[in-house]
Amino acid sequence: MSTSSSSSKKIVLKSADNETFEIDEIVALESQAIKNMIEDECADNVIPLGNIDSKTLSKIIEYCKKHAESPKKDDNADIDEKAVEDLKSFDAEFAKVDMPLIQDILMAANFLNIDNLIGLMCRTIADRIKGKTPEEIRKILNINKNDLLSPEQEAKAREENSWAFD
Repeated sequence: MSTSSSSSKKIVLKSADNETFEIDEIVALESQAIKNMIEDECADNVIPLGNIDSKTLSKIIEYCKKHAESPKKDDNADIDEKAVEDLKSFDAEFAKVDMPLIQDILMAANFLNIDNLIGLMCRTIADRIKGKTPEEIRKILNINKNDLLSPEQEAKAREENSWAFD
């Protein structure tokens, strides 16, 4: 069964920088927010995504397209293990982008309610900061020292969450 047949319904998404993306409905349905718009018949024309730029949206569409085309676990109990491994490999490669783009994808995935993509981006961030010092984490996440807690607040937070520093 091909998901990219010419008879499939198309959905048009418009990014914050006014670029439009025509995608198959099956791809758009990876987003719970867009799925709700379609079900509520609010997606007849162009769906404006005013807080997602075209670079981020194109990456999200790439992710959703791959996941929409992959067999779902609940579709068939005997899922091809190769398909599962291919999807894991795709996800690993997909996450090999710079931190600002990861953060943009995470924010957009949250807005669009794409749970699997939120999970992937959170795991990616966690993997990148695992075992790092607070200073290294600030650098990775581009957090200024001034954006953080006062020394007293930091000491209190460390005391309350001492388990995290063991």
